[in-house]
Amino acid sequence: MSTFYVEKLNFKEPKKIAEMFDALLQESTDTVEELESWLKKQSELFDAIEEAMSGHYIDFQCQSDSKEAKEIFEHDQSVIDPLFKKYNSLFDEAFLSSKANCQLDPVLYKQLIKRKQNAKEIFRLENIELEVKEDALATNYFEHTGGLTVQWGNEELTLSELSPYIQAPDRDTRKKALTLISEAILFKEAELQQIMNELIVLRHQKAQNTGLTNYRDYMFKKYERFDYSPQDCKKLAESIRKYVKPLKEKLQKQHKSELGVDTYKPWDRQGVPQGQKPLQPFTTTKELIEKSKVILGNLDPRFAELLTTMDERGMLDLNSRKGKAPGGFCSNLPVSQLSFIFMNASRTQDDMITLLHEMGHCIHNDLMRKQPIGDYRETPMESAELASMSMELLTMDQWNLFYEDEADLIRAKKEQLKGIIDFLPLGMIIDQFQHWMYENPDHTSDERDRKYKELMLDIDSNVVNWNGYEKWQQTAWLRVLHIFEVPFYYIEYVIAQLGAVQMYKQYRENPEQALENYKKALALGSSKSLPEVYEAAGIRFDFSDLMIQELMVFLEQELEQLQ
Repeated sequence: MSTFYVEKLNFKEPKKIAEMFDALLQESTDTVEELESWLKKQSELFDAIEEAMSGHYIDFQCQSDSKEAKEIFEHDQSVIDPLFKKYNSLFDEAFLSSKANCQLDPVLYKQLIKRKQNAKEIFRLENIELEVKEDALATNYFEHTGGLTVQWGNEELTLSELSPYIQAPDRDTRKKALTLISEAILFKEAELQQIMNELIVLRHQKAQNTGLTNYRDYMFKKYERFDYSPQDCKKLAESIRKYVKPLKEKLQKQHKSELGVDTYKPWDRQGVPQGQKPLQPFTTTKELIEKSKVILGNLDPRFAELLTTMDERGMLDLNSRKGKAPGGFCSNLPVSQLSFIFMNASRTQDDMITLLHEMGHCIHNDLMRKQPIGDYRETPMESAELASMSMELLTMDQWNLFYEDEADLIRAKKEQLKGIIDFLPLGMIIDQFQHWMYENPDHTSDERDRKYKELMLDIDSNVVNWNGYEKWQQTAWLRVLHIFEVPFYYIEYVIAQLGAVQMYKQYRENPEQALENYKKALALGSSKSLPEVYEAAGIRFDFSDLMIQELMVFLEQELEQLQ
């Protein structure tokens, strides 16, 4: 397959990999020196496995209709990953039972010990088989959604390629585009609903095997959410309903007036007024890469160097095409000491933002490489997404490179800030939807859809008129791949977005200091708690009523200055 990643191990010989694990488990860890050396060897072995598995995952995402890529990926899921999980638990056990454990530097190893104790509490051997089935169902989701195309005139387009037409000034064009996208998803609804039904059963069983009440509680421990609780998420949803929803409704009413429409329909949400064109910051992905290099280089030469090297090494797959999975991501390749960026560009403002966002992850991976403990290079998503979402905002004052026209530049900045306000309620809907699903695992698919609609009405803006299109509204969650592949991974976007707005506010006041704080915080990896990482960034890990209110006032002021 691809050659951008390094394969140090032969995954076709799992017995030899098991022998390597066993040999390492037999090594003495009686002294601090032996234990630290053992941890380093373990990290190197785990890095080799992560690099190859990430590479195979990328291959499959880049060409989800490839039989060869699928077979390799499924072998990883059914053979290598279960083996890795089994031995990972044995390594945790060996570390916690080592005589030298209590002699380690208590400051340096505090987070590591806490994480390994938590992992031991929730590990169950019988869950490995369930996770193999779970992974297969997630793969099935991508097989159903990755190949979706629609006919647009004489062209066959992927759903990603169709997205620019949702912004068209012509209302009929917007409606046609959104109808094709929504109906393409609904064509697969029965299959996707069944996948979710099966996933809920498996995931509830995993939680029960661990002795926990529900899968939500299991995932809070799995994601090491030591610094906030499910109740905090509920309070955050209420704060966003209280302070973000009214601002979003105000902005949507303004947008409705700009469009000159009597009713604000689902296809109007991203539309541009007559006489304007959707923002198009680049015409080719080469242009996107080159201009992004300049922007990143002005922040720090190392940032641009990373993008240049990744481009030269074939570690960027940016264009949309048939057979390619939807979405976008950054995947860390620890042996290569670089990252891979996957996305589906269609020459929109969102595509520019996506590349800068994913570069935030790449920069984070690079800054963490000097962490002496391998586990600390694996970060909680609340700090991982802080890195990427902050990068979107820290580059805003250089977007003139993409938008030479001053009016377009202002529009682009306003779209970005409005996008934050638009997203926060949606992010909380997806989070609270998953809380409900797994707190009520016996629900039906119809009840699931009704709950999603109920949350939309409660938390999101009520300006949009869904009359006649309620089915689109209540099944919108089917397009959210996180719900299928990485459950409960969404609240992090909301928390990190609140942190990123704080970073942007700091950057507006003192750019140099904000950038230094950004790099200092990311370099910590997961060696410190989330509140400590945020503090190093010069911001607060805080999503209280007061914080939400303050940030919405700030964003509204920023938008007013862009008039």
